[in-house]
Amino acid sequence: MTRVIVVASGKGGVGKTTIAANLAVAFAWYGKSTAVLDADVVMANLEIILGLKNPPVALIDVLRGRLELRDVMYEGPEGVKIIPAGITLDGFNEENMEMLKASLREIPREIELFVIDAPAGRDAAMVMDEGQEVLIVTTPQVSSVSDALKMKLLAERMGAKPIGAVMNMVEGKKRELSVHEVENTLDLDVVAVLREDEAVKEALAQEEPFVLRYPNAQPSRELMRLAAELIGRRYRPPPESLMDKLVRFLRRS
Repeated sequence: MTRVIVVASGKGGVGKTTIAANLAVAFAWYGKSTAVLDADVVMANLEIILGLKNPPVALIDVLRGRLELRDVMYEGPEGVKIIPAGITLDGFNEENMEMLKASLREIPREIELFVIDAPAGRDAAMVMDEGQEVLIVTTPQVSSVSDALKMKLLAERMGAKPIGAVMNMVEGKKRELSVHEVENTLDLDVVAVLREDEAVKEALAQEEPFVLRYPNAQPSRELMRLAAELIGRRYRPPPESLMDKLVRFLRRS
């Protein structure tokens, strides 16, 4: 049975799509048959992050009953299957929401892990269902964590299971909430802490997953560790070369 992991956030701009894309690639790197779906049919950009250019068909064709989910899968980095959202400004309605949920019940059996990049905010409920696991992405600001709490409650209401929070874009400033404070607020474990890192921005500019382009960057190591833990693997960080150490020093200086 396919394991479905929804990556959600209470608000936009916290790096949810970037994390969903890179997490899926990490699963594939570990040898898991993985697919990642962009369920944000209004503000879709997962395909850009993974270097998929101008796909002729997409999720929107499934929602309109033209194609099946298998027909809109494209092979991406490390063999991950990408399901782009397509272009629409209409968003979800009751009809295509039911079509999406029906399609998710027919995920090809060979897919072991199915990652869903959920729409930000309340629209995430459109893709959540019983039996799914939910990772909630937040930044260490009060407003973001407050919205993350609402997302956790929404996921539970939909019958999904929140399995942890990912703190993203952490700078280590005094104004930021600590891991302990975030866990207390959400009543949920923080399973990964990704620091603000130029490597992520550079990889985005190159339309490549940062876990592959910059494997020694802190966000890459942390996300690869999380992926390993989620599938019961042991994480072994890649060796850091002298050049890697120099680049890391220059970025911090």
